[in-house]
Amino acid sequence: MECVFGLVGKEFALVVADTSAVHSILVHKSNEDKIMKLDSHKLMGASGEAGDRAQFTEFIQKNVALYQFRNGIPLTTAAAANFTRGELATALRKSPYMVNIILAGYDKETGPSLYFIDYIASMHKVDKAAFGYGSYFSLAMMDRHYHSNMSVEEAIDLVDKCIIEIRSRLVVAPPNFVIKIVDKDGAREYAWRESIKDAYISAA
Repeated sequence: MECVFGLVGKEFALVVADTSAVHSILVHKSNEDKIMKLDSHKLMGASGEAGDRAQFTEFIQKNVALYQFRNGIPLTTAAAANFTRGELATALRKSPYMVNIILAGYDKETGPSLYFIDYIASMHKVDKAAFGYGSYFSLAMMDRHYHSNMSVEEAIDLVDKCIIEIRSRLVVAPPNFVIKIVDKDGAREYAWRESIKDAYISAA
């Protein structure tokens, strides 16, 4: 019951993801960070099979870092999105990655941007996006309340509305969410929305 969503505001973009690591009927942990920091000004939120998600996002992160190391300049957000789409398209005909991606970034020349990339390697530049079962509710809330040039406070208020809707309407709703933001000052963790915390049991 994964949920990853994001939106673009005035001079920033943000990505939100649930933090549940589940398999079948089991919840393994409730603090899994599904938003990878690609570089100083890019975030990649991913949903899908846990192994594919971890392997593919790390693969993209290391290649983005390698490009900057070799050339002395970072990839733009658009270039990183196109590289990601290309790698998914190549893998699609060999060993597909079951992973959906929301890529957010900030560039000095073009400002904030958000890219929607799904597991069959289709890519779109969008103002708002969502994946997972929670997308039915988060997209509906964003369609109603989103507007361009939102402030950070307005965007966080909308994120909270989406999380409340997911928790109240989804039959098996993830309890915890992490919110990350990227703007001219870089990519960083903004807040957590937690309803439960992992219990640590000492060994007998």
